[in-house]
Amino acid sequence: MQHETLALPMPLTQADNFLSTPSEAVTQALSRVEGDIMVLGAGGKMGLHICSMIRRADEAAGRPNRVIAVSRFSSMHGRDLFDQQGITTIACDLEDAQALQALPSSPNIIYMAGAKFGTGDQPDLLKRMNEDLPRKVAQRFAGARCLVFSTGCVYAMVSPESQGSKETDRTDSPGAYAKSCLVREEAFASAAQNSGSKVALIRLNYSTEFRYGVLVDIAQKVFNQDPIDLSMGWVNVIWQRDAVDQILQALPLANTEPFVLNITGESILKVQDLAQQFGLLFDKEPQFTNQEKETCWLNNAAKSHQLFGRPSASLNDMIKWTTAWLQSGSTTFGKPTGFDNREGKF
Repeated sequence: MQHETLALPMPLTQADNFLSTPSEAVTQALSRVEGDIMVLGAGGKMGLHICSMIRRADEAAGRPNRVIAVSRFSSMHGRDLFDQQGITTIACDLEDAQALQALPSSPNIIYMAGAKFGTGDQPDLLKRMNEDLPRKVAQRFAGARCLVFSTGCVYAMVSPESQGSKETDRTDSPGAYAKSCLVREEAFASAAQNSGSKVALIRLNYSTEFRYGVLVDIAQKVFNQDPIDLSMGWVNVIWQRDAVDQILQALPLANTEPFVLNITGESILKVQDLAQQFGLLFDKEPQFTNQEKETCWLNNAAKSHQLFGRPSASLNDMIKWTTAWLQSGSTTFGKPTGFDNREGKF
């Protein structure tokens, strides 16, 4: 993709189009996947781009299969944005047992449903959405190919010198949220063992785009002169188009022995350095609080980069785009990532 010609700001529809442009590699990967693809929990921050990239890749390859977006469509991306792109939509509360059973069968499932923010004081919500619901969905679509969104926060915190946690490292994360995500993984792994489902578990950490992400969080704090908490002193980020691209390439790799994959950028980034870069671009001095701890949630995505290549968007690209978007006064989602939360409660 020709990132250097990107003109900002741009209309929201054009931004979504840019973030869902499929690479030739995605088109080829999805050509190996037979049948419709159903995306459960498609109404969140990433679902539109997942569905749209599948649809556009199918069109490029001349595949007649449907991409079906399932969501309550009560927030974030509205149903009409999916309909306008030829994506089949089904409004459904997945927690409704009858509605779940009434969904059409599909040989391919992308599972994006879950709860994170606001669950710190609602353990019942966390259990319902991240533990009970995945078990029901895994049973409902037993035998299907299932790509399951998880989180890079399932690992123990590590030092930046470690180069980040690999897929084979222990999962020993603090906090109820990460533990609930492990239960989600286990639900689909059990379906693979007992029902022959082919499973890919995607541990994402962190996707960023114009309107949301760690870079937006840091940039907004610099711009508004709000203090940046350095206790989570290092991060991984990946541009959302690259994240979607690599995640979809993992779909045909799903297996009865669950295929586990970290998705993130190739560098471990120091939060203070990122803030200083935004400070130069905004001509503002960043404000900081607290000291860097020795460990952070950091992932090593060497496996995905060996399989699919390095992400196309550089850190410089991401910083320039984020800066231009915010300086123009363009809208954001207004949803901080909570990346600086060390307790794992959101």
